[in-house]
Amino acid sequence: MMHQHTFRTATKALSRNIMRAALTTLGIVIGIAAVITMVEIGKGSSGAIQRTIESMGANTLLIMPGQATNAGVSWGAGSSMTLTPGDCDAIARECPAVVSAAPIVWAGAQVIYGNLNWQPQQMFGTTPAFLAVRNWTHLAEGECFTDEDVRNAAEVCVIGQTVEHELFPDESPVGKVLRVGPVSFKVVGVLSKKGANMMGWDQDDILLAPWTSIKFRVTGAMVSHAPTATATISTGNSLSQIYANAGTSLFPALSASEGVDTPLQVRFINVSMIQVAAQSAEAMPQAISQITDLLHERHHLKPDAPDDFRLRDMTEISKALSSTTLLMGTLLLCVAMISLLVGGVGIMNIMLVSVTERTREIGLRMAVGARPRDILWQFLTEAVLLCFSGGIVGIVLGRTGSYLVTQLLHWPTELSVVAIVAAVFVSVSVGITFGFYPAWKASRLDPIDALRYE
Repeated sequence: MMHQHTFRTATKALSRNIMRAALTTLGIVIGIAAVITMVEIGKGSSGAIQRTIESMGANTLLIMPGQATNAGVSWGAGSSMTLTPGDCDAIARECPAVVSAAPIVWAGAQVIYGNLNWQPQQMFGTTPAFLAVRNWTHLAEGECFTDEDVRNAAEVCVIGQTVEHELFPDESPVGKVLRVGPVSFKVVGVLSKKGANMMGWDQDDILLAPWTSIKFRVTGAMVSHAPTATATISTGNSLSQIYANAGTSLFPALSASEGVDTPLQVRFINVSMIQVAAQSAEAMPQAISQITDLLHERHHLKPDAPDDFRLRDMTEISKALSSTTLLMGTLLLCVAMISLLVGGVGIMNIMLVSVTERTREIGLRMAVGARPRDILWQFLTEAVLLCFSGGIVGIVLGRTGSYLVTQLLHWPTELSVVAIVAAVFVSVSVGITFGFYPAWKASRLDPIDALRYE
């Protein structure tokens, strides 16, 4: 009953001067609205950056082949052929932290349709799992090629929207046949738009096809050098058979040392790269460890032997962008908190004025039996009511501001329930913090001096 009476008394006291109460809460309204708007803009920007990273593959891992060395000379990263489609299948099957994996065969060729031609920045031979790895499962038109197409080296492809714009400006590309180098490919799908990545590369300037088609039909199967101690010439495929005396070798036999120096070329089905999607960005270290152990086992590497492959991830880029976004969000929040501080000072100022104006009222209440704590609670309740009311109005204005920013400026924003709850908590806290001193000062007045106050 006492608290209800205090609440009614505080409400009546504030209603006697509504205009002053509204102006007093204006600082809190602006502060709360600024906090909510800034937090939601920061959260929307962070979400947009995170989606950009995910479109590039925040949880993706690139497995590159190692380097080849000849006579002490290193040919650089990727010059050795150490990755196979079997490695990709084993990673997807035996690594629990991996969601999917796709082999990639690089190629570069002119793409021709009618009298138009274009050379995509990226021409990949891969599997349908590539779209899952890159979070690109939604196609703008048509469908992706299948695993059966990969097994059969089918002449089908999927193109990005930049390629579509350059080669098919006025018609749908699905079902059309274009030429990739010397090979004709049927377009079965068009990828959805991704735009440029963080390094400025056009992700839509791409052509995807089964890796078997790219490797064996467009570029031809690559070969690796397998060192052997002796050279053997197959009589079934010897150039000497074109002569009448087929039993005589056209070239002299190689010695053992010459055989080591000039190894035979052995056909080896390799891939240029393997792209892997981990279950999450947090699972990247676990995925890296599992992949490293598996490839060591498959490539028969000793525990102390150097890796014949290289792992690359986007963890550092993701961390850098996340830290930048957090810094900007914190800066915006600090700027908004200054408005709350100014609003709190305004509350304290008006409450001190109110105590001075109502000194005789305070003396009269004490004379009829009100205790100092009753006076303290009354003025503290008034301060909290002012700040709470300002917080509610600020929430409405903050949400309205976020909506207008999205509609008019096209900036990304996201609803932040945490910011709204925190705004209510902060508004009440500001009322208690900045209203306590005026309320305490009112409760310490002497009743006789207060009644004599003019």
